[in-house]
Amino acid sequence: MALGTVAEEVEVEVEIIKPRNDKREYRRIVLQNNLQVLLISDPETDKCAASMDVRVGSFSDPDGLEGLAHFLEHMLFYASEKYPLEDGYSKYITEHGGSRSAFTSSEHTNYYFDINPDCFEEALDRFAQFFIKPLMSADATTREIKAVDSENQKNLLSDAWRMNQLQKHISAKDHPYHKFSTGNWDTLEVRPKARGLDTRQELLQFYDNNYSANLMHLVIYAKDSLDISQSLVQKKFQEIHNANQSCASFIGQPCTSEHLQILVKAIPIKQGHKLRFIWPITPGIQHYKEGASKYLGHLIGHEGEGSLFYVLKKLGWATSLSAGESDWTYEFSFFKVVIDLTDAGQEHFKDIVALLFKYVDLLQQSGPCEWIFNELSAICETAFHYQDKKHPMNYVVNVARNMQFYPPKDWLVGSSLPSKFTPGIIETALKELTPYNVRIFWESTKFGELTDLTEPWYGTAYSVEKLTGSTIEQWMERALNEHLHLPASNVFIPTDLSLKNVSEQMTLPQLLRKSPYSRLWYKPDTAFSTPKAYVKIDFSCPFTGSSPESLMMHRVAGLYFGVNNTDYGFQVTVLGYNHKLKILLKTVIERIASFEVKPDRFSVIKELVTKKYQNLKFQQPHEQAMYYCTLILQDQTWPWYDKLEVLPYLEADNLVKFYPLMLSRTFLECYVAGNVEPDEAESMIQHIEDTFFKSPCSISQTLFASQHLTKRVVNLERGINYFYSAEGLNPSDENSALIHYIQVHQDDFKLNVKLQLFAQIAKQPAFHQLRSVEQLGYITKLTQRWSNVTALIDMKLEKHKNLREESGFYWNEISDGTLKFDRRECEVAELKQLTQKELIDFFDEYIKVGIPQKKGLSVRVYGSAHSSEYKSDNSETAESNRRSHRRYF
Repeated sequence: MALGTVAEEVEVEVEIIKPRNDKREYRRIVLQNNLQVLLISDPETDKCAASMDVRVGSFSDPDGLEGLAHFLEHMLFYASEKYPLEDGYSKYITEHGGSRSAFTSSEHTNYYFDINPDCFEEALDRFAQFFIKPLMSADATTREIKAVDSENQKNLLSDAWRMNQLQKHISAKDHPYHKFSTGNWDTLEVRPKARGLDTRQELLQFYDNNYSANLMHLVIYAKDSLDISQSLVQKKFQEIHNANQSCASFIGQPCTSEHLQILVKAIPIKQGHKLRFIWPITPGIQHYKEGASKYLGHLIGHEGEGSLFYVLKKLGWATSLSAGESDWTYEFSFFKVVIDLTDAGQEHFKDIVALLFKYVDLLQQSGPCEWIFNELSAICETAFHYQDKKHPMNYVVNVARNMQFYPPKDWLVGSSLPSKFTPGIIETALKELTPYNVRIFWESTKFGELTDLTEPWYGTAYSVEKLTGSTIEQWMERALNEHLHLPASNVFIPTDLSLKNVSEQMTLPQLLRKSPYSRLWYKPDTAFSTPKAYVKIDFSCPFTGSSPESLMMHRVAGLYFGVNNTDYGFQVTVLGYNHKLKILLKTVIERIASFEVKPDRFSVIKELVTKKYQNLKFQQPHEQAMYYCTLILQDQTWPWYDKLEVLPYLEADNLVKFYPLMLSRTFLECYVAGNVEPDEAESMIQHIEDTFFKSPCSISQTLFASQHLTKRVVNLERGINYFYSAEGLNPSDENSALIHYIQVHQDDFKLNVKLQLFAQIAKQPAFHQLRSVEQLGYITKLTQRWSNVTALIDMKLEKHKNLREESGFYWNEISDGTLKFDRRECEVAELKQLTQKELIDFFDEYIKVGIPQKKGLSVRVYGSAHSSEYKSDNSETAESNRRSHRRYF
């Protein structure tokens, strides 16, 4: 069929709203099988991507086959009639510089991938076969049920999964919201078999009934023109069957009167206390231009003076608060307020409930404020029109989901641009947030014997009691007389969004300024054309990491300011619109320089840090194994239990003495990038120097030459196999984990590319063998993600997508002390000269099993299911490690 004819038959003219700085072209088409497609042309892209969103999810699972939609998502990856080689799709994607995944939600299943542009057409053909003629073999079916079960096993001790299912469990049993969506061996194998059902046949029928072209939305992100992409899509996807299926509709509310005005007490896995206030509301999607939920979330979740969180934080009762709409469909939705409580806050439950409803009452009494809505609208508009460019794969996933809900002109916008101030709709939304319509979920490890029920899928202990609206109103009458009020105008909203003219086009960071106190690296924006800047100031304070006590003092101080802690000091990072960025940076620096220890705030942060370390025992086994690996190999690291041991003895007075000592000797490593001129960058750093080193009340001196630290890693002995074994920290976790670390070399371009190339070649076969064939676990990965030489070159030359990503890359070079800003180009040059024999020789010298000069470390974490093996293996480990000692690179 000629291209012109195709265009006449399938192209549907529509103006799609896009950001002002977006140079990409968009076109909506509808294929003859009624598949709706959005084509995106980006001639500058280094990756092509696609996402198919199918309008069916776990809500459509047949009764007694919980998890079937999710299981189908897994199965479509295996093979198709056209490409019958098992795992061929994933292998092709990985070998050509790409990645792939999928997810199942309540009413959607989304499949997506990205790949190097020259391989996009074949990848797209393989992808299309998911929806044309997938090959779901009986053998693969059994193995993948085990993979789904492994995925569920890793979630069983996750508080996020447990609490989400508890909210679903306490809802109407005849509503699909009530269902268990993940699936496991019991729901997909044992129970169906007991009822005489063949899971594979049920799977095939579910696919035939729901995977219809008219229920699908496809996004294609390509380097080619729209016309070429249109022809390609027509050729690849027109064979998808259109059964003209009706879109599944789930009318009715998941929460009836018996599920409202309730207080649910639940016991989480991790230490801590959390309050969740949940109201069923009218879905915001029905009035998304009016943005009522966004407006209310902005105010209830505000952190400025007079806000609910400001008051709770001042009282020492809360450490975080968030608010907004979630779990929404077109038929129902929830507005949630989530508050992390301190131990003191746990004892003031009634007061916190009362203060929240008093703030909601304040909003009702004040009425919708047009100036607040306009300010929010301006923030959203600036964010949309000057948004960072995302990776194509992430972009297509978001857009494909939007296509299911919004008219074509808003496919890119979604609900992100509230623009119609309609007081009546905001007032209606506010009326839904009443004490008579709320569900309160209160989580705490302190509830112990207070629970009498168990959620069946995750085993969460909980209790339910009625909490009438009139009771809450009585608490409000007796509540503290705290001064809650609406926020003031936001002084950090940018108004100057102009771009600077940088005379010198720097393609790499340059050392702009050096003094005894600091070093400034500078890189103007030459790629993104956005009015944004990135500033990172690394305070190197050698005294910080000298002991667990020093490190913990530093953790407590750092959290107060919200800066990032490092092993050797702390970092201040500011990223945003450059117009007001200097004001924010100056404010933060002055707060650090004039730091004042507040005993009540110290206690809250100490409690927060203590719980953080106590909760490390609840990490997943593979995370524990990675922690031990880091502890063994990295210099200047302290075990978490040492840090936890010193915390009870730290008091506010200790921090008063420690803080000036920490900053008494320091050096500033600085990076400034983006829409900033050189003299602006220098003035920022000069101000910081003046504040810390040169003013009459300066608290810092420069470092001695011997105090400049470098990162070091333990140099393993050749020919020795090192082992470290440990029992899992959580006795309730049956899962185990193994990390096998092979040490190869210090930073060297030629050796780097050999290692990266091997890792990518091995990645997908290792994953498939360990996860799918041998069924050893759900989380199996081989780090690094490169492929054959051409694919690896393409990936290394891939342009940074935004200022944050570019800055992160260059900052790593600065932080590591390597300063190889042209690393990618140098490694590409080495790749182009690399021969197959050199790669084989590299493998034989460093990686191959049994080679005498290999440097290896195995870290094993034994879950409760393998505890009997721990003792015998541990004795072997002790003997193997008996003669080892530390040397550093």
